[in-house]
Amino acid sequence: MNHDAPAPAPDRGRGPLFWLLALIPLVLLGALLALIVGLGPSQLIQGNAVPPVERLAITHVELNPGEIDLSILNDGPDAVTIAQVIVDDAFWQFEAKPGPTLGHLGRGHVTIPYPWVHGETHLVKLLTSTGLTFQHQIEVAVETPRPSARFFGVFALIGLYVGVIPVAIGLLWYPLMSRISRKGMQFLLALTIGLLAYLLVDSTFDGLEAAASIPGSLQGPALFVFGAIGAYLALDMIGGWLTRRRQSTTSAATTPVGWILAVLIAVGIGLHNFGEGLAIGSAFALGELALGTLLIVGFTLHNTTEGLAIIAPLARSSDPADRVGVGGLIQLGLIGGVPTILGAWLGAFVNSPVLAVFFLALGVGGIAQVTRQILKQSAGQGGFAAYLRETHVVAGLAVGVLVMYVTGLVVG
Repeated sequence: MNHDAPAPAPDRGRGPLFWLLALIPLVLLGALLALIVGLGPSQLIQGNAVPPVERLAITHVELNPGEIDLSILNDGPDAVTIAQVIVDDAFWQFEAKPGPTLGHLGRGHVTIPYPWVHGETHLVKLLTSTGLTFQHQIEVAVETPRPSARFFGVFALIGLYVGVIPVAIGLLWYPLMSRISRKGMQFLLALTIGLLAYLLVDSTFDGLEAAASIPGSLQGPALFVFGAIGAYLALDMIGGWLTRRRQSTTSAATTPVGWILAVLIAVGIGLHNFGEGLAIGSAFALGELALGTLLIVGFTLHNTTEGLAIIAPLARSSDPADRVGVGGLIQLGLIGGVPTILGAWLGAFVNSPVLAVFFLALGVGGIAQVTRQILKQSAGQGGFAAYLRETHVVAGLAVGVLVMYVTGLVVG
């Protein structure tokens, strides 16, 4: 018996003293932060002669008959007072709610009774009390759509044409893919990886561009990066849960491996298509009709190839349980396509740049996760190095990237 081993510490419980000791440092820290903010270190060092730092962001514009409504955010550290409004080089009356002065991260609305002209370009400038101007150009003046049964129906049809139907068309290749040779299947899987890799890069640039355009205080780049990481980890956990569920069942047909991967791909593509719906809805809401039409045509073309990506793991699998019928294909198509409708609704009627960045991040994280899963399944025991030395694999990757590039030219 070892007499030198230390005795375990007694369990003192978690009584009032425990919580008091936990709260004391937090209370002291809060008091310190309040003291720092109250003293204003920058004012103590520089004095009151330094002019305030003003950053005002116009986050959204609504056009109603005879009226322009601006949603604004004070993106700077100091209070901002809106003194005057200029529309098309003429001073104009305005109403500010909750008032003309906004503190740090304060939000408000500026309503301008202005007879804007349908289809014309208008320039709106906000002049602060210190003389700084912040402007927003309305490229094509179109009345902002209001939520109604008709508009919900119209954008639902747009989402159906762009997301659900093209993905369903891509799923029709399933019977063909289940009959091709091993090398042919590896080629198609590599093509799928190329498709998803292109989507990953394209979505990343779109997300970073959108993150850079929102007010700095909202920390768009950080929101995008951690949103993508969160989506990646969430899909990883979902895949692990489905796999454990399969292993714990007596019937291997309950959740086959090919089906699990197909569901994960459909989820990742669905998140990406949600971002596409946001882009389409926002374009029409802002009156950019030509851009909205181009987005519809381009997204319809390359969403057809997304159906191919979804069914590739099912066609590759030799497990009889992975042979899905029409019902299973419909489920996968809805998972991948329906989010386009939801995104179009949100983009048309909410138009939140922060939400757009967040959902683009979810799409990037989801696509990264499913791309990794397909690579892992395709490479198998031989590893990535041996897998990428196969000529037909490299050809498939190149064709996948080329297909997405060509269809992307239509959008651009």
